[in-house]
Amino acid sequence: MFTETITIQTRSSFSCHSITENIRNILISTKQLEGIITVFSKHTTTAIIVNEMEERLIMDLEKWVKELVPPAEGYKHDDLHLRVNIPIDEPKNAHSHLQALLLGNDITLPFKNGQLQLGKYQDVILVELDGPRKRKVVISIL
Repeated sequence: MFTETITIQTRSSFSCHSITENIRNILISTKQLEGIITVFSKHTTTAIIVNEMEERLIMDLEKWVKELVPPAEGYKHDDLHLRVNIPIDEPKNAHSHLQALLLGNDITLPFKNGQLQLGKYQDVILVELDGPRKRKVVISIL
């Protein structure tokens, strides 16, 4: 098994970042020919998905998650004055946690002959739901 962590600096409160090339480069460096790769976000307000990294689809994704889980809906997690031991700069971000639950924070990919077995239009995408921030993604190769 081989594990590496990459860091992605996100740009805004919602943004999508292809990490496919990062994963390919790590796979190449291991010289492994066949197995599986697990991609895992170390954050509860990001998601890891496989989909098409197409500008209008990304806009649709943002619209969809915000319609399903709107930012200002009076979530209990956002009652910061009722929570204990939270940082002074803690944001009201319940919606980001709930959106991440919808999308998931890990994926598993097969590879064969040293190549990811992604489809023609598929990318591995880190979805930022509460940025901008530095995000860590763990990539493990089995």
